[in-house]
Amino acid sequence: MTKMIKEMFSIAQFARLTRTTRDTLLHYDKVGLLSPEVRASNNYRFYSQRQIAVLNVIHTCQVLGMTLSEIKSLTVNRTPELVSALLEQRMRHIDKQIGEWTNARKLLTLLHNTINPVLNINEDEITVQFRPAEAIVLGGLNDYSQGRTDYNALFSFYHFFHEMYPDLDLNYPVWAMFSEERIKQRDWAWPDRFYFHNPEGHDRKSAALYAIGYTRSGYGQKTGRAYERLLDYIDANGFEICGPAYEEYPLDEICVSDENNYLMRVMITVREKKKDERSKP
Repeated sequence: MTKMIKEMFSIAQFARLTRTTRDTLLHYDKVGLLSPEVRASNNYRFYSQRQIAVLNVIHTCQVLGMTLSEIKSLTVNRTPELVSALLEQRMRHIDKQIGEWTNARKLLTLLHNTINPVLNINEDEITVQFRPAEAIVLGGLNDYSQGRTDYNALFSFYHFFHEMYPDLDLNYPVWAMFSEERIKQRDWAWPDRFYFHNPEGHDRKSAALYAIGYTRSGYGQKTGRAYERLLDYIDANGFEICGPAYEEYPLDEICVSDENNYLMRVMITVREKKKDERSKP
């Protein structure tokens, strides 16, 4: 017995080696999940090397969400077939969780990358910036016939993508796009299309030069002020509109409690006028 004990681990050694605690091992012993290999006459507990693998399985099963009673039942009634079936089931569960966590990470990354750059933005300043292409999911032309409103169009946007792409994550913020012609006509009442950023989107918001301005507003409120300021800036600084406008809310209900104080960003696609066009009255 003494020789056998010398080749084994005390409860303190075993706990330290397996990165668990003495209390946990005592509890496992109490519920009959993992008992010491040897109990000496002085009631000291000793564990064998092979029990390290058993404890690793217990820990893994716990990480997978199994209760101690379920783990005990598995260890008592284990067969190669039962263990194989359980492993396959749990691997499917892990794969599903990985997919869910991966999608959640993408959404959180997008939200963070949307909010963080505007935390200290000068809301009164208008800038012209080159912006790289971005993956988006773009809806079709909105239908405003027969008394339909922008809310009807937004509902249709969600419904269409839910029906056509049931696996597509629709949890991303939805924003609005206006055609070049509409902006030039100073008509920005209701958007031509809706879209949302999505890393899996097959559409693109083009890499281009954008005139960018901000205003505080609820959805669809006081938007004209931002557009008017941008158009005046574009005309006064030697630019011209050459593409669509995008209306986004980087600070919305996710991080602002007052719905009338959301931060709206308008981005109008522009290019520099040719020199001979700049000189025209």
